[in-house]
Amino acid sequence: AEADTAVFDKTGTLTLGAPEPVDLHLLDATQSGIALALAQCSRHPLSEALRAALTAAGTVPQRVTLVSETPGEGLTGQWQGQIVRLGRPASADGNLMAAALTIGEAPEILIRFADPLRPAASVTIIELAELGLPARILSGDRPGPVAAVAAALGINGQGGLSPADKLAAIKALSASGKRVLMVGDGLNDGPALAAGHVSMAPGSAADASQNAADAVFLGSSLAPVATAIRAARATQAVVRQNFALAIGYNIIAVPLAIAGVVTPLVAALAMSGSSIIVVANALRLKGSTR
Repeated sequence: AEADTAVFDKTGTLTLGAPEPVDLHLLDATQSGIALALAQCSRHPLSEALRAALTAAGTVPQRVTLVSETPGEGLTGQWQGQIVRLGRPASADGNLMAAALTIGEAPEILIRFADPLRPAASVTIIELAELGLPARILSGDRPGPVAAVAAALGINGQGGLSPADKLAAIKALSASGKRVLMVGDGLNDGPALAAGHVSMAPGSAADASQNAADAVFLGSSLAPVATAIRAARATQAVVRQNFALAIGYNIIAVPLAIAGVVTPLVAALAMSGSSIIVVANALRLKGSTR
């Protein structure tokens, strides 16, 4: 309820953290089959995304042998006497999420990937701004993809940050008087989540991040972040109202009881009535999340 600034991690928080290939139409049946045969031999996130998409499209893998994987570079194998490779592009922009398929001496085929925004991400950022929580991105991802997501959401973003950089940024905001809502999911977000005035993590977050967060929201949508702010503020308002009701009740009832004006029956009815009023007031919170 007290938060006045929202800070988000990017990958897995504002986005789903699940890359999807967007250039599969550039591959013919043979190329798709080679790509699938190679992707099946790796647990890299881009390989798994490519495997899932090609399998869903009904692709039949080609017979690729002697497959080996070099961490950070990709996969190589042999197909019909030719060296085939699926891995880091040689010609792509370093800020682009992509893989390259090479068959023999032919030019590499670039396969781009996109990490879609969480459902309701744009609406949630707008709602937070309306609630007085301007948002920004602090991410360890490359500056290019961070800038693209920030532009899509209409907010500021910084990329290429280490966990220490994120922590320093949160502390700097706190030192300037801000009460930071930190939302993150990665293992490296733990210190920043702990440093925030309040923090949230998605249900898909690393265990360490969930443990460091004050609240965990379920599902793929980002909407629960704004819902939590509205519900917390409504709860705080009702708590204050109930305190006021209780104090007002006692200011009137206690002197009457001391003076002997209130009979036991009236006291019992008044006590029950006050409880009913407080509970009824609290039940108004049922609609606070809408």
